[in-house]
Amino acid sequence: MRRIRVEVKGIVQGVGFRPFIYRLAHQWHLTGSIHNSESGVAIEVQGAAEDVAALLAALPSEAPPLARLDEIVIAELALREESEFRIEHSTRSQTANTLISPDIATCSDCLRELLDPSDRRFGYPFLNCTNCGPRFTITRSVPYDRSQTSMADFPMCALCQAEYDDPLDRRFHAQPNACWHCGPQLTLVDRNDVAQPGEPIAETIRLLSEGRILAIKGLGGFHLAVDATNAEAVRELRRRKHRGEKPFALMVDNLEAARALCHVSAEEAVLLEFPQRPIVLLRKQGRELEGIAPDGNDLGLFLPYTPIHHLLFANSDLTALVMTSANLSEEPIANDNREAIERLSQIADYFLFHNRDILLRCDDSVVAHRAGATQFARRSRGFVPSPILLSEPMPPILAVGGELKNAICLSRGRYAFLGQHIGDLENLAAYDFFLESIAHFETILEVQPEILAHDLHPGYLATQWAKKQPNIRRIAVQHHHAHITSCMAENHLTERVIGIALDGTGYGTDGKIWGGEILVADFHGFERAAHLAYVPMPGADMAVHEPWRMAASHLHAAFGLDWPNHAPALLAEIAPAKLRIVQQQLRNPQRLQQTSSCGRLFDAVAALVLNRTHVSYEAQAAIALEAVCDPFLSQGAYPFSIAASDPIQIDAKPLFAAITEDLRRKVPANVLSSRFHLGLIEALAEATRRIAASSGIRQVCLSGGSFQNAILAAGLERQLTNAGLRVYKHTQVPPGDGGLSLGQLLIAAHSL
Repeated sequence: MRRIRVEVKGIVQGVGFRPFIYRLAHQWHLTGSIHNSESGVAIEVQGAAEDVAALLAALPSEAPPLARLDEIVIAELALREESEFRIEHSTRSQTANTLISPDIATCSDCLRELLDPSDRRFGYPFLNCTNCGPRFTITRSVPYDRSQTSMADFPMCALCQAEYDDPLDRRFHAQPNACWHCGPQLTLVDRNDVAQPGEPIAETIRLLSEGRILAIKGLGGFHLAVDATNAEAVRELRRRKHRGEKPFALMVDNLEAARALCHVSAEEAVLLEFPQRPIVLLRKQGRELEGIAPDGNDLGLFLPYTPIHHLLFANSDLTALVMTSANLSEEPIANDNREAIERLSQIADYFLFHNRDILLRCDDSVVAHRAGATQFARRSRGFVPSPILLSEPMPPILAVGGELKNAICLSRGRYAFLGQHIGDLENLAAYDFFLESIAHFETILEVQPEILAHDLHPGYLATQWAKKQPNIRRIAVQHHHAHITSCMAENHLTERVIGIALDGTGYGTDGKIWGGEILVADFHGFERAAHLAYVPMPGADMAVHEPWRMAASHLHAAFGLDWPNHAPALLAEIAPAKLRIVQQQLRNPQRLQQTSSCGRLFDAVAALVLNRTHVSYEAQAAIALEAVCDPFLSQGAYPFSIAASDPIQIDAKPLFAAITEDLRRKVPANVLSSRFHLGLIEALAEATRRIAASSGIRQVCLSGGSFQNAILAAGLERQLTNAGLRVYKHTQVPPGDGGLSLGQLLIAAHSL
């Protein structure tokens, strides 16, 4: 006989873990107890040694789908006289430091009930159990009990209460548990908030089939939905939403429907069916849907993740729905019924409401399978608030991220809680959401920060907010240093690394705009070992939206005042008055903002190769340039010059001399793009090899938004690996600014 105590830390409360252990104890005839602890659950089991061992083996392999086991600590105990296994009630102190589960897609058991005419929850749009359903977005505060969620307004009926109280039922302590008789309900209204007759799901299907635009309330907010096969409806949604050419995400019913639109590898199929149900970026194929993704080779597809979604497909002939965030461009997603009517009545024709409050908005997550690993473009619903496990405990720190793709990060012990996608803080509504997110995270984590970490850029709204907070220590962090330490943190690296940080914009320590950087860094500091050579930005921020300006800048750097004669096709598209202004600015380039940005280099090349003068969203030109690239072409890489200076200068002048010659010879765009990608990869790899040779460092971290370019990321990783270097990349947080706050947090902690 043997008696042990098992402490399990991680996401193990509110996810069916206690009934899971209860069932195992009964299966193996064990006695003892289980209760919630401050950091997870505490289990005592007693029985035959082989039966105790069987339970321990089942802990990691058979745990409930929503559970996450971060640490298991076992201690031997003296035997005790007892005859049963008990689930003990928790006290307030036992749930103070627990982890809240993210919102999770409808599980297979609930889906079976949803579609079974003999089941009492047949067709009920809000069924769930301990393995699925809303969690984070309905939680007001801890402990995670029904009274602390937006389900407090829905007392359970006798049947639901019996399920909730039964340790052998999969709805044991499922806080959102409900049915037709006691739970939330749907209502369909028009844009004047007038309720519509008929069954809401059936009427929603009819309206979508007629080409109407619907605002549909989900888990973390509203979607704007149209039939993706109706090109006119898609165009009208773009017009009303002011969406321009930015791609729409599509929801399809199943893998078969996804494969009709895109190439889906085995790994991508797994991503599509993740319980978190992210949007997955997939390569287009087969039937092209007009107006969904005008630029690029990828479509963002995702599968249904709420009962409402499943009912829309199960009861209709709809094959694909545009499901895009319910907002005007760059605003946060709408999450409240009244707010939806006020903000979206000029976009949506009808609204599918429900009366369960969403307490914190949470947009869809976006992932891709890149170079053998999962990469986040946006980490939000389904993954937040699951924390990043750190190598060591940290003091309570709040890191507020950057200006674009903002997400905050809050530390508690060995956990870093990266918040959901907030968006661009240039928008007032997004800034309000930023403040709301900080307050909510401090509440549900019960953490009062002692330190604030923020970006070095003095103009960022997050930085300005941090500087106004009284009685707290503030630490400014350089943008690209934070990118690299974010990658270090999720890979548990502590020694110095070579960090390649490539993105569009980051404030440098010299007051210039960085973005093509190779650093030697650790959590304590960094040295700038190499960077793309500076070029001016004519028109400053206007150059982000008009990539021809960066082409002009690079051409001026390569050819001097004769630069307009080297891009006649591109400049023919520019208004003469505007062109004259840029020519005048480039006569005195030292007066212009200087940048080493990799993103702006992509813009300049895309402008020349694709004759692209303007873009409607960030990185559009770079995405289009990647789309025409043939990575299997071997026409030779475009040259860069790499100066043996300190820091090393990677100069693009030879690139632009070569590319303009190829344009004169009318070389196809796919060859031009391929030669550019290969040239940039080889230049970065050569500079990194030199730094590795001089420093002795063999670890390389890749970070920054430019690494969402699959050709660049895979090609550079391959070259560095072939050179004998160990390459680390992001798999838990986005490489772009959505992961920035994690790096800020670690730098602040190590600065103490």
